[in-house]
Amino acid sequence: MSIDDSQFARLVVERKLCTANELELVRAEHKAMGEKGRSITLSDMLLQHGYITHSQIKRLNMAMDEDSMYRPAQQIPGFQVLSKVGQGAMAVVFKSKQLSLDRIVAIKVLPKRLSENREFVDRFYREGRAAARLNHANIVQAYDVGESGGYHYFVMEYIDGKTVYDLVTDGKPMKEGEAVRILLQCAKALHHAHEHGLIHRDVKPKNLMITKAGDVKLADMGLAREMGDFVTATAEAGRAYGTPYYISPEQIRGELTIDARADIYGLGATFYHMVTGKVPFDGTTPSAVMHKHLKDPLLPPDHVNPALSSGVGEIIEVMMAKSPDERYPSMLELIDDLEAVARGEPPFQARKKYDHSLLQSLATGRKLTEPSTEPPAPVSTTPRISVQWVLALGVLLVISMLCNVLMFANR
Repeated sequence: MSIDDSQFARLVVERKLCTANELELVRAEHKAMGEKGRSITLSDMLLQHGYITHSQIKRLNMAMDEDSMYRPAQQIPGFQVLSKVGQGAMAVVFKSKQLSLDRIVAIKVLPKRLSENREFVDRFYREGRAAARLNHANIVQAYDVGESGGYHYFVMEYIDGKTVYDLVTDGKPMKEGEAVRILLQCAKALHHAHEHGLIHRDVKPKNLMITKAGDVKLADMGLAREMGDFVTATAEAGRAYGTPYYISPEQIRGELTIDARADIYGLGATFYHMVTGKVPFDGTTPSAVMHKHLKDPLLPPDHVNPALSSGVGEIIEVMMAKSPDERYPSMLELIDDLEAVARGEPPFQARKKYDHSLLQSLATGRKLTEPSTEPPAPVSTTPRISVQWVLALGVLLVISMLCNVLMFANR
C-alpha cells in the first residue's frame, strides 16, 4: 500500500468513518485486486462499500494536503512554524517565527499537487514579486519567496485580525462611517499599486484585512498584473480572471486593455456589499452572476439600505458604472469624494459625473427617460433627481435670458 493510501486509511479510522476491522477487510480486498492487476484506489473501494462519501473523500484529501505541507513547512530554513492560520483553494498559510529577526510572519505554501503545474507556480511567484514592489502602510508587506524540499513558499507580514468579509458575512450592513474609513485606506493602497504600474484584479472583502488596531491591509496579489504587460494580457485574452461577485465587466470579457478602473469597479462592488450587507449581483452560478454584471442595471445601494446617505450611494454608482469611461478616472478622484463624504460634504467628483450625463442628454435632445443604447448610467435617488432638474432649469433660464438680450439688441 502506498504512503498516500496508508495516510488516507489512518484518517478514515481516526475520524470514525469506519472501524479498524472494517478497514482491514477492505484493505485485504484492495490488495487482492492489485495482485490480479486491477487498479483501484483505496478511497474508491471505501466509497463502493458505502463507508465514505464523495464529499468526505474531498475533505480527507484536503486534510492530507495540510498534513503533508505542515512537515515541510517546518523545514523551511530560518523559520519555525507555529500554527496553521488559513487555507484556500491554492495555498495553506502558517503563522511562523523568523528566527534571525525574532518576528512573527506568515508563510504561504503551495500544495504539492499544484507545484507540478507551471501556471500555478508562475502565478505564485508573480504574487511575491508584485507584493515586493510595493511599500505602503495599507498593503501586506512581502519578505521572501523560495522553494524548500519541493514546496514553494512565500513569506509575508503576519496580520493578526479579521477580514472585511468576516464583518459582513452575517448579511448586516456596516455603519457608513466605518465603511468609508476602510474604503479610504484601501483606495490609497490601490493608488500606490497603480502608481507602480500594477492592477490588483481581485479586490474583494476577503482580501481586505483589518488589524486589531483598525488598520486596513490589502492582501493577495495573486492575480495582479502589470498594466503594460501585453504578453500576459494576450495570453489571458478572452478569459475572466477575478471573483464573480466583484469582477468588472471588462475583466469578464477578458479585454486586453484592462486598467486601474477595473480595481475601482471591484472596490465599488466591495463597498456595496459592506454598506448593504448584500452583493451587488447574485445568481445560482458564477456565469449567471457575471452576466448580471454585464447586462443588469445596478439596484442603487440606498434603495437596499435606506439609512445610507445619497453621497455614498452616488460614489458607489459611479464606481460601478458598466463602462470604465463612466467611472472615476483614477483612485485620486475617488479618494477626494470619500474624504468629502467623511467630512459631511457632497461628493463633488461623482456629482460632476451626474451633471455631465444630464447636460449630454439635453444637448442631444434626448429625454431623461428615453431608452438608450449607451451603457446604463447610475440610477439616481429622489434627492439626486431634484438637483439635476434644478440644474436643467438653470440652463434653460440662462438660454432664455440670452434670447431676450439678443431680441432687445436687435430692436
